[in-house]
Amino acid sequence: MAYTAADVKNLRERTGAGMMDCKKALEEAAGDFEAAVDALRSKGLAAAAKKSSRTAAEGLVGVAVSGTKGVAVEVNSETDFVAKNDQFQDFVRKATDVALNTGATEVEVLKAAAYPDGGTVSDKLTNNVATIGENQQLRRIKHVAVSNGVVVPYMHNAAAPNLGKIGVLVALESEAPAATLEALGKQIAMHIAAAFPQALTAEGLDAELIARERKIAAEKAAESGKPAEVQAKMVDGAVAKYAKENALLSQIFVMDNKSTIQQVVDAAGKEAGTKIALVDYVRFQLGEGIEKEETDFAAEVAAAAGIK
Repeated sequence: MAYTAADVKNLRERTGAGMMDCKKALEEAAGDFEAAVDALRSKGLAAAAKKSSRTAAEGLVGVAVSGTKGVAVEVNSETDFVAKNDQFQDFVRKATDVALNTGATEVEVLKAAAYPDGGTVSDKLTNNVATIGENQQLRRIKHVAVSNGVVVPYMHNAAAPNLGKIGVLVALESEAPAATLEALGKQIAMHIAAAFPQALTAEGLDAELIARERKIAAEKAAESGKPAEVQAKMVDGAVAKYAKENALLSQIFVMDNKSTIQQVVDAAGKEAGTKIALVDYVRFQLGEGIEKEETDFAAEVAAAAGIK
């Protein structure tokens, strides 16, 4: 069975594969279009499986807001180059919108959700891996919402609208005018991007982090040689200082270097004539917590060339 240039074009549109791959698939399938589709999908899936073992620590964070709710999504790739790819950016943007619209809170749930262009989010991700040629992973999702107020998005060093390397959402509960809340939210979001709080309040800090700081403080206090009761106070003071510096509401606002975030919020509420509460936030920094592989580029080139 012969095939035409139109078949090649249609196969490219259907699968997203390259022109030469489509020609080869049609030739091997003797012009059978559906068989060629299956062959390309099979090869694409095989390529995706092989690439999924590579470390993906680059990529993009996406944020989206609708009314009183917002979501942040992180999608990783192997290189920063892919993060600049229009196809990849379109995927991150649409996957973030899907997360917002469906309320998906787990990666696997988001992957199974319908993708705007057809199929599922997982299908599109697999197709991207095959056509772009790098491992890509949906890594994490977090939602915030208020019952009355605003959720303010902020992207530090944006690569495109609502896409970048540090995405922040600020949830403000209040009856104050939206413009007032949005201006306040943007300032706080910029602070969050810079100051990297670990929790909203001291009570919300991870118990393991506190235990680690207490252990470090105890070791330092022991080295002082001071009486046990003095050492205990030194440890408590060090832990309290850590909590104050890492809980958002007690952090010193980076824009005036004197007020706490709680004081900034309270002052804005007083000026607006109504209470404002900072109830939640999200800060996603691309690749945080992922161990990047150190590669020997010269060795990779030599291996690819068959040089020992």
